[in-house]
Amino acid sequence: MLEAKNLTKKYGNHTALNSLNLRIQPGEIFALLGQNGAGKTTTINLFLGFIEPTEGTASIDGISVSENPQEIKKHLAYIPETVMLYPNLTGIENLHYFSSLAGFEYTKAELGELLATAGLQSQAFDQRLAGYSKGMRQKVGIAIAVAKKAKVLLLDEPTSGLDPKASNEFSGIIKTLSANGTAILMATHDIFRAKEVASRIGIMKEGTLHAVIDAGSISANELESLYLKTV
Repeated sequence: MLEAKNLTKKYGNHTALNSLNLRIQPGEIFALLGQNGAGKTTTINLFLGFIEPTEGTASIDGISVSENPQEIKKHLAYIPETVMLYPNLTGIENLHYFSSLAGFEYTKAELGELLATAGLQSQAFDQRLAGYSKGMRQKVGIAIAVAKKAKVLLLDEPTSGLDPKASNEFSGIIKTLSANGTAILMATHDIFRAKEVASRIGIMKEGTLHAVIDAGSISANELESLYLKTV
């Protein structure tokens, strides 16, 4: 569902991403671990089409991101560290607006069901986003992904700044999306959250993917030790 072939991004003499080769299947959660500057966000941005690769290709569902930037947007949803929604609109209104942009029309009751599926409490549906916590905004972002019927979900530091309860709720939601066939690529610093939710985990350093681990084959402490040795 997501594939990188020799994906490279250079800025002058600096290589932000070096010959990344990666395949992520439907229903798989792949977590990218690494320090700031390791290449995690560059990888996400290349799949989003926000930046052009210097070499290699990024594709989603067999579609080249560079060659078909508008087409790939139909297949993916993106939740950055700070979800960009309209603060003066309510949760329902934001969901209606963004799902309409993707070509989907839902009744208010259906929009409410989507927000509830994403874990948002019903009393917040008609409240303005300006009063939402970060965790609540992320739930609206998840609802938008579900409303768009996105095949791919890209997450950049999704649990940063969340309290443990909100972080645990978020993990449960993306596991449900994975179980329904969504391919998920998550860039994170959170070793233990990555171990909890991911199918596979990649460790990046200085733009290079140094290791790929089956999450079920390693304990959280072993993963932390390997991470510290790598970075």
